[in-house]
Amino acid sequence: MASTRNKNTPNNYCLDQRQFSQMRNWCLYENSSHGQAYDSKLPGTGLNPAQMPWNTLSHNPADIESFLFGINSTNLVTPAGPLTPELKYLSSADIFKMPDTIMPREFVVEKYQRPQHS
Repeated sequence: MASTRNKNTPNNYCLDQRQFSQMRNWCLYENSSHGQAYDSKLPGTGLNPAQMPWNTLSHNPADIESFLFGINSTNLVTPAGPLTPELKYLSSADIFKMPDTIMPREFVVEKYQRPQHS
């Protein structure tokens, strides 16, 4: 008996494969809404702090975390050496520029400016 549905046609197969490919690209895109930022910055003026991925602030985050949790600190066979963190420099993102603060000159009262008492 011949199939009367479009399930087994070559065009339907191509549509399914294209849909699978697009879903895979959407889910695995590194800079998607669930991924990392394209250009990570620290929050500046007008922004609240946000969540940042674990590897954004340093080049060796796993070593730093292991050191802070004390992992391998009591290993007497091969003790861990000193940790040197390799921090990344991140610039800040500002929404608006704060105007410069204008400070008045120091207030000086001169003696000849006092009112005369009679």
